[in-house]
Order: sequence, then C-alpha cells, then structure tokens
Amino acid sequence: MADLKQFLSQTDVQALKAYVQGPSSQARADSTVLLHCTHSNLKNTSFFELRLDRHMSILSVKEKLKSHTGTAVGSMLLQLKDLGGNVVATLADDNTVLGFYSPQDGFTLHIIDIDPNSSSADGWLEDVSKVQKYEISEEDYNAREKTYRKFKEQKLKEDPTWTLQKEIAKRSGKEYKEPQQDPEFQAKEAEAVKPGMRCEVFPGGKRGEVMYVGKCEGLPLGFWVGVKYDEPIGKNDGQVKGKRYFECAPKYGGMVRPANLKVGDFPPVDDDIDFSDSEEEI
Repeated sequence: MADLKQFLSQTDVQALKAYVQGPSSQARADSTVLLHCTHSNLKNTSFFELRLDRHMSILSVKEKLKSHTGTAVGSMLLQLKDLGGNVVATLADDNTVLGFYSPQDGFTLHIIDIDPNSSSADGWLEDVSKVQKYEISEEDYNAREKTYRKFKEQKLKEDPTWTLQKEIAKRSGKEYKEPQQDPEFQAKEAEAVKPGMRCEVFPGGKRGEVMYVGKCEGLPLGFWVGVKYDEPIGKNDGQVKGKRYFECAPKYGGMVRPANLKVGDFPPVDDDIDFSDSEEEI
C-alpha cells in the first residue's frame, strides 16, 4: 500500500488528522445540547448520549426519556447534574423549557423513579438471578424424543470412544486428535533442550531463545518448551493459564512441543518469517 506522504504534504496530513479527530460534522442547531442519562433503578445500564433541544418542555423531555428507560412520565423526577456530578437543579415544573436550567454539553439528566411498584425497582430489569428459570423433571426430560442425552447414548452404542469433540471435528471436516494421555510425552526430545539455547520453531522458521523446559499446568500432558521469540509473533508473555513460566514482553512468548523446534546456532533474522499458527503452539 502506498505511503500517503507521497501524495500529501505535512500540512495536509495535519489538517486531515484534525478533521478526523475533531467534533462530528453532523448538522446541529445552536439550541441543541448533548446530555448523559442515569437512572435510580438501573445502576448497571448505560444509555446513549441524548441530543435534546433547549426549547423542549420538561414534559417533552420526560416523554422522550420514557422510550429509553420505560419509566412512566408521571413517575419521573428529573435532576440536572454538572460535569462533576453535582445536582444543579431539580426539573420539577413540566411546563418549563429545558433551557431555563442552563444545561451544558456533558451534563447529566438523572431520572428518579418514584413508583415503588416500577418494573425496574429492586433490580428486576438487571439482576437475572431474580428471574424464574424454566425447570423440567428427569421423568419429563426422558420422555422427550429428541434430546442431547438420547443422542449421546445412541452415539456411545455405535462407538464407545465417542466424544462431543470428536463429533464436532467430524462434522467440520477436521482431523480429530485424541487428548494426550502420556504424562512423559516427548520427554526424550526435551532432554536435549536447555534454557538459554537459541532455537528455531517450525513450521514457520520462527527464532528465539529457550526460556523454560518442562510440564505446564492446564496444557495437554507431556513436556513443553517456553520460547522467547526475537519478534512479537508469540501468543503470551511467558504466562500460561494464569501461571508464569518465564519473563518476556507481550506477544514475544510461546509454548511449543520439544519436537517442534531445533536448538543450535540460530541468530536473529528479520526476513522470511511465517506468522501462521500451529496446533502445537500455545
């Protein structure tokens, strides 16, 4: 892709940057104000910034807020808060226009729902633990024809080694690899690898330094080699599954099987690096 500097002067680049980062070019009337919105009952709900006209009556503002929050107009008590979150006015008169209270961009309209029986009271619109879950008895579930349980039973009759992972691989046309059962897998290959050695990982010819050799909690059984790559082409920073095995910058670390690397005189290189992923690298 061509460098824009070949076609634009430094002044043009700065002007373009200022335009992109500047305020929206969308048409906006002088009487328009942008306000945030919060709700007394909806503690964890985020609302879009509202575009309101200063000439709107408080009643009209409430009607618009109803469509966003569900609170009835007659159950709303509005407060206007400044940029610091301080209440500067209570919008109690429905006939007064919004501009009377001198709102500014970035101020907040806080809705107090005064209805004790409101559907949003006590977290009913946010706390899913309050929602009654559908339950079915074992007897009713077993009476159903097409269930995962019966599907699994049928598959195990056909193949006692069947697993859901194997079924997914089959349907997606991928080769299924059985989980490693040998805790000493590739121990012999790991014997020749020591921390501090230079190495080249394949596929891809990715080069780096061996930082760790051993087993890793949370990864398939067997031996792994922790590599600090010369380039940010890795998948971690030396920490895997919450446990740190070595130190390196983010994206410079990786765990590979001993059989997937060679140790020796492999100085850093900048070219011909294959960034493709391998199933034997984590």
